[in-house]
Amino acid sequence: SGGGGSGSFTWLLKKRSSKAPQRSGPSGQEAEDEGDEEEAGAAALSTAQSSSTDEQSSSSSSSSSSSRKKRADALARLRSVFLAAITHRRRRRQLGSCVTGTIFGRRRGRVHVALQTDPRSAPVLLVEMAAYSTGALVREMSSGLVRLALECEKLTPQARAGEKRRPLLEEPTWRAYCNGLKCGYAVHRECGADEWRVLGAVEQVSVGAGVLPDDGAAGGAGEGDLMYMRAKFERVVGSRDSEAFYMMNPDGSGGPELSIYLLRV
Repeated sequence: SGGGGSGSFTWLLKKRSSKAPQRSGPSGQEAEDEGDEEEAGAAALSTAQSSSTDEQSSSSSSSSSSSRKKRADALARLRSVFLAAITHRRRRRQLGSCVTGTIFGRRRGRVHVALQTDPRSAPVLLVEMAAYSTGALVREMSSGLVRLALECEKLTPQARAGEKRRPLLEEPTWRAYCNGLKCGYAVHRECGADEWRVLGAVEQVSVGAGVLPDDGAAGGAGEGDLMYMRAKFERVVGSRDSEAFYMMNPDGSGGPELSIYLLRV
């Protein structure tokens, strides 16, 4: 029985020794495979990150100029809306007996007339003469005195319906006359980005006229040079339906060379 016991013990040791390498072998191979997979995944991730970084840098460089332009336009629009709201609330209180008037437009384009309480404020009146060019107005002024008359209807559909009459400077449409001759219609405008660009360029000019540098932003280069004339105007209120603005000469001699009349008839 002792020989049989020692033989069985020897057989058990051999069985255990033969099973031990079989268990350790597969686990080591799996660890090596897992390490190779992790290295391959890390390399693929780094390649994807580098390619996405290159794409982002190229796209950001191409869109940086357009984004700056969009931000500038958005700020200009926000400024115009904000100042227009303030002007709408304080227009009647701020408007005094002396205003700054600016007439501008392209030589073959439409005339714009802007009246401001000071050079940095939003215009209390901005009208666009739809059928009268800036060049024609300049030729008329070179020949002598100019009288611009803007007329609107007193009995509008809103007035007939019993609604409250709006202030004279806020009328939407006008009939335009230059020295007694009808020259189409004038339309009330809000001060947009293009108008603010012109008013900002002549902000330091108190009295003068000339041609502004053209950056092509307004897209009207085919209509000629961008011309302007700027001066102080004396405001005279006749009634709630009539106001007049007379250009003041710097030397104080002679009569006004340009007068603007607003009438509700």
